[in-house]
Amino acid sequence: METCFINSPLGITKIVGDENGISVISILAEGEVSKTIPKPLKECVAQLGDYFDGKRTEFTFNLNPTGTDFQQRVWQELRNIPFGKTISYLDLSKKLGDAKAIRAVASANGKNPLWIVVPCHRVIGTDGSLTGYAGGLWRKKWLLEHENPSQQQTLF
Repeated sequence: METCFINSPLGITKIVGDENGISVISILAEGEVSKTIPKPLKECVAQLGDYFDGKRTEFTFNLNPTGTDFQQRVWQELRNIPFGKTISYLDLSKKLGDAKAIRAVASANGKNPLWIVVPCHRVIGTDGSLTGYAGGLWRKKWLLEHENPSQQQTLF
């Protein structure tokens, strides 16, 4: 496995992966940016850069996260949430076939190893509140606003 660290508007981003795909993208409170990017990670780095520059709404590089079958199902469903949209934990549970599994779905969501690319930040409370984000609610808010900026209305 190869690892690199890049700068992002939300802090240092750690990327881990190999020729089989990216396994981990996480945000760190601090760290040092890598001087070189290993070849298997270059496409991920480029696409994340495009995302933060507002030029990308989906990711096409290979993913290879480690998790249980249930976690993998949840993470796959997260990838179906359109850019700029949100879904509640309850609705996500219903899409997975069991509204009563809301706590398990929330737990799997919280264990998502692929920050931004598997968009767990797009899951909100049933009442529309920003709840439960491992990277901090301020980052969740930033990501949601980045993906769906409010348009200034013109007066004339």
